[in-house]
Amino acid sequence: MDIYNILRVDLSQGNYKEEKVPEDLIRSYIGGKGLAAYYLFKELEPHINPLSPKNKIIFMTGPLTGIYPGTSRYVVVTKSPLTGAFLDSYA
Repeated sequence: MDIYNILRVDLSQGNYKEEKVPEDLIRSYIGGKGLAAYYLFKELEPHINPLSPKNKIIFMTGPLTGIYPGTSRYVVVTKSPLTGAFLDSYA
């Protein structure tokens, strides 16, 4: 599947890169929240300060985005500065 890409933006360095999402991940973690949680837990150090520049904020679209009218949703996932736990919000 050639349509599943991630754009990584480093605001501290002012650069970006695009990478393909492996097909096995797409099948294993359906939707934006599952895939975002996978990347957050895989790439974040366990005891990182949530206000650190190393913390990630991940925007992911849902699995039906762009297929049917009215199904476009996205999720924002990060480590919460308030609780230090997984935080997600939808729009």
